[in-house]
Amino acid sequence: MDFIDRFGNAAVSHPAVAEAAVIGIAHPKWQERPLLVIVLKPGKTASKEELLDCLQAQVAKWWLPDDIAFVDALPHTATGKLQKMKLREQFRDFKFQS
Repeated sequence: MDFIDRFGNAAVSHPAVAEAAVIGIAHPKWQERPLLVIVLKPGKTASKEELLDCLQAQVAKWWLPDDIAFVDALPHTATGKLQKMKLREQFRDFKFQS
């Protein structure tokens, strides 16, 4: 299991998170940084800060994402596997907030 899988598992440990994925996004200073993509459970809320606080206890500081994107659903194949290539395509023009 690589750090991306551990990162996603850590995010899903938050009680408001239904599903999570981590993808690498181009970054002007660091070449690439993680973007955490979150689907919240119905009726639940969570802020970026709250999720980052939850993650800090579970992953190394330099693994923390520079940003979190909230979406309604993640793309899956017919067998349920996450389609990270579709996520990368969806967020290809994403710019990290400075």
